[in-house]
Amino acid sequence: MLEQLRRDLEKLGNKEQAKILQGFFKTGKGEYGEGDIFLGIKVPVQRKVAKKYLDLLLVEVQGLLDSKIHDHRMVALFILVDKFKKAGEKERKEIFDFYLKNTRNINNWDLVDLSARDIIGEFLQDKDRRVIYELAKSNNLWEKRISIISTYAFIRKNDFKDTLKVSEILLKDNHDLIHKAVGWMLREVGKRNQDVEEEFLNKYHKEMPRTMLRYAIERFPDEKKRVYMRK
Repeated sequence: MLEQLRRDLEKLGNKEQAKILQGFFKTGKGEYGEGDIFLGIKVPVQRKVAKKYLDLLLVEVQGLLDSKIHDHRMVALFILVDKFKKAGEKERKEIFDFYLKNTRNINNWDLVDLSARDIIGEFLQDKDRRVIYELAKSNNLWEKRISIISTYAFIRKNDFKDTLKVSEILLKDNHDLIHKAVGWMLREVGKRNQDVEEEFLNKYHKEMPRTMLRYAIERFPDEKKRVYMRK
């Protein structure tokens, strides 16, 4: 079944699209996605393929996650997300643990953004969340991004405390991809409760990286944006 999945993806590849994606996801030497290989398959198509292979065992999913091909890893994560949604508590724990053991393979921002909330965040809704703080303090860029994006699951339930605490931890991170992720999650908090977001911004906006702040205030009226952007 795994080999058939690989063949299916190979057939769906688009070389021109792959070239565009390899530039967009910064796969050049010294860039954050260095060496990543794309087949050039669009996300909706990858999701559709994943749904055909939900019977894959985790050991087979591991084969996809270990691949150097980005599309393989993305489809593997879509399979895990779909499996998780349909699973009971025991299998959810297995998928959660499996995900955390594979953070080295969840190594680009789209891979994180389309999976962390729906597995890590959802699993931790009613559990101890200390793992999120361990990830936030990691030296690994993608683990840090997983930590903040996972809190999106809590935000959707109007639970903001972990987003704010993780944002504090990541406030002075030096990577643009963390600035964008934190700003995005703060903006999501603000969509639901702008007072909570502004309380955070009033405390920290002067020390926030500009990109983080711009993302956080994207939905604000222009005059309010100008106030926050003045440091």
